Amino acid sequence: MDQLAALLDGPRAHGAFLLRSILDPPWSLRIQDEAPLSVVAQVRGESWITFDGGEPVRVEPGRVAIVRGPEPYTVADDPATRPQVVIHPGQRCTTLDGESVYQAMDLGVRTWGNDPGGGTVLLTGTYNLEGEVSRRLLDALPRLIVEPGGPLIGLMSAEIVKDEPGQEAVLDRLLDLLLIAVLRAHFAANEAPGWYRAMSDPIVGKAMRMLHNNPAHPWTVAALAAEVGVSRASLARRFTDLVGEPPMAFLTDWRLALAADLLREPDATIGSVARKVGYSSPFALSAAFKRVRGVSPQQHRAGAVT
Repeated sequence: MDQLAALLDGPRAHGAFLLRSILDPPWSLRIQDEAPLSVVAQVRGESWITFDGGEPVRVEPGRVAIVRGPEPYTVADDPATRPQVVIHPGQRCTTLDGESVYQAMDLGVRTWGNDPGGGTVLLTGTYNLEGEVSRRLLDALPRLIVEPGGPLIGLMSAEIVKDEPGQEAVLDRLLDLLLIAVLRAHFAANEAPGWYRAMSDPIVGKAMRMLHNNPAHPWTVAALAAEVGVSRASLARRFTDLVGEPPMAFLTDWRLALAADLLREPDATIGSVARKVGYSSPFALSAAFKRVRGVSPQQHRAGAVT
């Protein structure tokens, strides 16, 4: 598993919210659902996405917008069109006055809009992310990404209106594929995070995959260097230059991110989590967790529950 795959494992869709919108101008949707990550695919027509106080960004047919929340934004046929519908948390849809509009705008299976023959068609998928592993990906993203979606848009457009056994699983995987394709295109064309650039390095990329795949192993820089076939000093220098932090600091951050998510599971104990992420005892995990995150594992778990 490489770094991008590892981070995407956090936001993998599971019964994600997916909707096709068919709209005829003038239309404007105020999105304040607080979703941490949304995918908007432009099938037909064009849209403009505007964050409060920001410049409008045009989304042309065949392109996909990745929107990082939870800040509100507006999607409209024209930046000058005033919002008519508000999307609230839980995907509750109302007028500006709070009156529900979902039933009135229901157009069939996973389809919604103001005109079944409207000139604009959007596909929207929303990820409800939780946890530290997901946060590592979100922190690497700008507020808005717009890139070509390729043939996946057509495939998702055909599948989203089907109501067949296993359809949710099919749509979840298509949404994941679309997200990965857009992120790849974005990182290839723009300044990518250090960890993404490092994945293509034959030495550092291999080392990162080993750390991700087996965080419980008692890694040292010397052991890792031996596995990838370079000297300890060479690996330490190259890893730090490309990733932005030394190998063991990277491993500690990854272990504690995994631990933070595992601690949210109801049956997990600090001892079991410690073994899974490479700490010799509950005390060792607790000491590292508090040193890096400022709270104990117990406090972290209590905060996650409340």
